[in-house]
Amino acid sequence: MTQECCASGKAIMILACSGGSNVGQIANQAAIELTEEAFGTMYCLAGIGGGLQGFIQSAKDVPVIAAIDGCAVGCARATLKRAGIDAFRHVVLTELGIEKNKNFRLNPEDVRRAKEAVRAACNGAGVAVFKPAAGGCCG
Repeated sequence: MTQECCASGKAIMILACSGGSNVGQIANQAAIELTEEAFGTMYCLAGIGGGLQGFIQSAKDVPVIAAIDGCAVGCARATLKRAGIDAFRHVVLTELGIEKNKNFRLNPEDVRRAKEAVRAACNGAGVAVFKPAAGGCCG
């Protein structure tokens, strides 16, 4: 059975670096909140990085990917490119002026800025409901 994903009819797959710094965790929190706000749907970047074909195919099939990297290392970007996925909207939080550190008490203003940047990067994106490939991930 095919599962329908993405709230409010938008086919925006949100993939966040969830790295071991504040900016990785801000990226993750922004992805969670954007999903809760029905902007798109958060998916598992690790499944793509792990080479799981259902996850990779789902990412290739979705019309819009929002990749959120915490810093210039670009783990989300590198993971997608390694999987052969080149078409995605990309946000790097340190480019927004958010300083990378090891303080895991996230600043709500930084999360808000991250979400705003993702929304701007995806402005005008989103189409009909996304149906992932068999074995894919819906969240």
